[in-house]
Amino acid sequence: MVIVAGEASADLHGSNLVRAMKETDPNLRFLGVGGKMMEQAGVEILVSSSKLAVVGLTEVFFRSRTILKAYLQLKSIIKNKKPSLVVLIDYPDFNLSLARGAKELHVPVLYYISPQVWAWRKGRVKKLVRRVDRMAVILPFEESFYRQRGMKVDYVGHPLLDAIPARLDREEIRSQWNLQKSSPVIGLLPGSRREEVVRLLPSMLKAMEILKNDYPNLACLLPRASTISSELIASMVKHSPVTVQTTEGDIYKVLRVCDLALVASGTATLETAIIGVPMIIAYRVSTFSYWVGRMLLRIPYIGLVNWIAGEKVVPELIQREVTPENLSREALRLLEADGGRDLMMRNLQGIREKLRKGASRRTAQIALEMMRRE
Repeated sequence: MVIVAGEASADLHGSNLVRAMKETDPNLRFLGVGGKMMEQAGVEILVSSSKLAVVGLTEVFFRSRTILKAYLQLKSIIKNKKPSLVVLIDYPDFNLSLARGAKELHVPVLYYISPQVWAWRKGRVKKLVRRVDRMAVILPFEESFYRQRGMKVDYVGHPLLDAIPARLDREEIRSQWNLQKSSPVIGLLPGSRREEVVRLLPSMLKAMEILKNDYPNLACLLPRASTISSELIASMVKHSPVTVQTTEGDIYKVLRVCDLALVASGTATLETAIIGVPMIIAYRVSTFSYWVGRMLLRIPYIGLVNWIAGEKVVPELIQREVTPENLSREALRLLEADGGRDLMMRNLQGIREKLRKGASRRTAQIALEMMRRE
C-alpha cells in the first residue's frame, strides 16, 4: 500500500492509521511519504515529509523541484508495483495530482482528512469526485458537504482524540522540567514548517521579553516539530533574554503544563483546544500568498478552532498584526483572572465535545475493505 503524508500532523495520523491496519493484518506492507512516526510504525519512507512541508504559494515555488521529483517517484511506483490501495492524507495540491495518476492506473484511492475545499477553491470538489474512490473526513460538517456533491464519504471522527493521551499528570511534568508553581508557563508553537517558524518565532520571543516585565519568572516551552531542525531553533532562541526550554516533540506534555500558548494556525490549534489551553493564533505568510488567499478564502476565520466553533472564541493575529506588542497584550489579558480566560476555556471544551473518537480504527476498516475488493 502507498501512503502519503506531506506534513508533520499527517505523519502522526498516518502512523496511527498504519498501526490500526496492522492490528488486523500484520503482513501488510506500506511505503510512501512521511516522517519519523510513520517510519516507526513500519512504513518504508521514500521521501521525508520535511522536504515537502511548505506554507504559501511562494514557498511552493522555491521547493517545486523537490516536490516534482517526489511526485514522479511515487507515480512510477504506483505504475510499476500496482499497490492494492493509495491512501492520501490532506496535502491537497500534491495529493490531488497523485490521485489522478492512480485513477488512470486503476488503483483505488482513499483520501483521509479532507482538503479544506469547503473553505476555499470549492472547484476542487469536482476533481475529488473524479479522482478519489472514497473519503474519510474528520469534521462533522464535512460529511454532508461531500455527500451532497456526489462523493462516497464517511465521517470517522477526529484522530487527535485518539492521539492525545487521556491522562497527563500536570504536577509530574512540571517537576520533570523544573517549572515553578508560582510562575506562568507559556507554550510557543511556531509551526511545523520552516517558513512558519522563521516568520513567527522572532515575534513570539520578543513578546515574551515584553511579558517578562509583568512576570519576571516567566517560563517558556517550545516543542520542536520533527520537521524543524534543532539548529534552526537554537539559532533563534540563543539571543533571547527569556529562557526557552526546547523539547523534542512532547507537544501534549508541553500543553498540559501551559497556562497559555502562542500557536501557528494549523492542526496545533486544535490540539491546544482539545487539551483545554487558552491560546492566541498567529498566521503569517508571504504578502503574495496572503493576498491570493484573501481572494480565494471563503471563511471568516483563519483558525480551525474558530471555524468549528462558528465564532471567534480565540484571538487571531494575521500578517502585520503578528507583532510582539499585540502578542504580549493578548497574552497579558488571558493570563489575568478577568481577561476572558474562563470563557475561552468553556468554549474550548465545547469544541472538544463536537468531535468524535476512533478515527484511526474506522479509517483502517474502510482501507481494508477497499483492499479486499481488489
